[in-house]
Amino acid sequence: PAVSVLGSTRSIRAAVGKLPRTTRMAGLSHDDKVNLITRNLQEVINEEGLKQIVKDRDLALYWGTATTGKPHVAYFVPMSKIADFLMAGCKVTILFADLHAYLDNMKAPWDKLRLRTQYYEHVIKAMLESIGVPLDKLTFVRGTSFQLSEAYTLDVYKLSSLCSEHDAKKAGAEVVKQVENAKMSGLLYPGLQALDEEYLKVDAQFGGVDQRKIFMFAEKYLPALGYKKRIHLMNPMVPGLAGAKMSSSDPNSKIDLLDSAKRVRDKIKKAFCEPGNIENNGLLAFVKNVYFPIMSHKGLQDFNIARDEKWGGPITYTSYQDMEDDFVSEKLSPQDLKLGVTDAINMLLDPIRKKFEDPELIKLTNEAYPDEAPTSGKKPAAEAARDADYSRAKIVCGRIVEIQRHPEAESLFLEKIDVGEAEPRVVVSGLVKYFQMEELEGRMVALVTNLKPAKLKGILSYGMVLAAASADGNTVELVDPPQGCECGEPITVEGYTRADKGEPDEQLNPKKGVWEKVAADLLTNDERIVTYKGIPWQTTQGPCTVKSLKSAKIG
Repeated sequence: PAVSVLGSTRSIRAAVGKLPRTTRMAGLSHDDKVNLITRNLQEVINEEGLKQIVKDRDLALYWGTATTGKPHVAYFVPMSKIADFLMAGCKVTILFADLHAYLDNMKAPWDKLRLRTQYYEHVIKAMLESIGVPLDKLTFVRGTSFQLSEAYTLDVYKLSSLCSEHDAKKAGAEVVKQVENAKMSGLLYPGLQALDEEYLKVDAQFGGVDQRKIFMFAEKYLPALGYKKRIHLMNPMVPGLAGAKMSSSDPNSKIDLLDSAKRVRDKIKKAFCEPGNIENNGLLAFVKNVYFPIMSHKGLQDFNIARDEKWGGPITYTSYQDMEDDFVSEKLSPQDLKLGVTDAINMLLDPIRKKFEDPELIKLTNEAYPDEAPTSGKKPAAEAARDADYSRAKIVCGRIVEIQRHPEAESLFLEKIDVGEAEPRVVVSGLVKYFQMEELEGRMVALVTNLKPAKLKGILSYGMVLAAASADGNTVELVDPPQGCECGEPITVEGYTRADKGEPDEQLNPKKGVWEKVAADLLTNDERIVTYKGIPWQTTQGPCTVKSLKSAKIG
């Protein structure tokens, strides 16, 4: 049965904190181990099975991570739990799911997978060393080391003969990019994750609660292949700095593990933190799910806020609940909370930053993530020319799923556009003069998704819908992706693809005018096809067009 785990961490902190670090595991009772394994989890499936295994022997479990974007500070959430597992004597396998990273909409190029796996191993070891936990029962495994074997491949085929498309798509709904015409790779993803439980020979799998549907898929289909069900341990999802899920693809929602102390401070200053509001508060979530559990492994219990004497002097909390209560009653201000969290994060990141001063690790980081490598001095001519390159922009297909008039501006529409992400994007556009709302709702459009969010009459717009305009400006026609295109599908230009030029910028720098330079070369041709420097915009279903305008600028 599935049970919710909401118990206090104080008894565990007391049981663990009083013991010397080297002897804590040996000094834990059966109940202490179970409580340590399950504390702060949102859900445990088959807790009775967990208790029985821990009674008989050490629990073997795995946590998997796809080697895509650079790990960020939210990775301390699973690392904190992995520290709990290790302190409880568990045998922990960390799976670097390189094949999954490629299958999930090719989020990681195949030629970078080995380098990114090496980067993940170094950075995750550095995180665990920063926490201060024993690593003797920790194993690292690369997915392709066993997922390409004959036996595993045969089980993939067997599973595909048992599993329906509906079940595969449902299982991956919270994890794999979901589109109407799903690629086979996305449908394979849940099955591979289920099979990993068997081939890693573990008792349990650990992950975020967003993995629940995949866990249920594994519970259903592993027995159909003659394999046993596993225990499933689920962490809560922790909000990012902007109030939503922390994401590697959203630079405003995350703190990179190698960010400088000043950059950490600047990002936290901008973090969402309303007085008294504990919903979607990423700062409080960090203190609860990361700071206090980690400090318990160090035998410490204090969260210190170095407030200036003129504002009342320093504050110390010895429990998360006391801090939350003070924040709800507004005794603890957002400014003071941000001050304490900044110091706490920098304390955890300092040893990681120091380790990555090693020239070999700097080289590895730059090779694994070349688009994020720092530059100094004058840019090479080829790189400077790329500033005006189509490949720097991220232009995708999307569907307008909701539309209304902007509450503060009659000339603007407020739209929600599905671009294949977890939630539709809010986009503000000046199309009122040219279209009725009924014409736009449900329509496929082309939009730029990596512009810097712009506030238009008080509402942030997270993209720009693209259209062609006549020379006199009296006629505007939306760019039309061909029928059958998927939401989030990239619109490409031959010679300017990711394979040719690399990944698009995470966010186009408005100070450099990159988008304006790209837009200057966007025109429709005599066949009404949208082009960049005369080369057609392409999708999997063909070129993008407009209704009638020829030689018209796109913007």
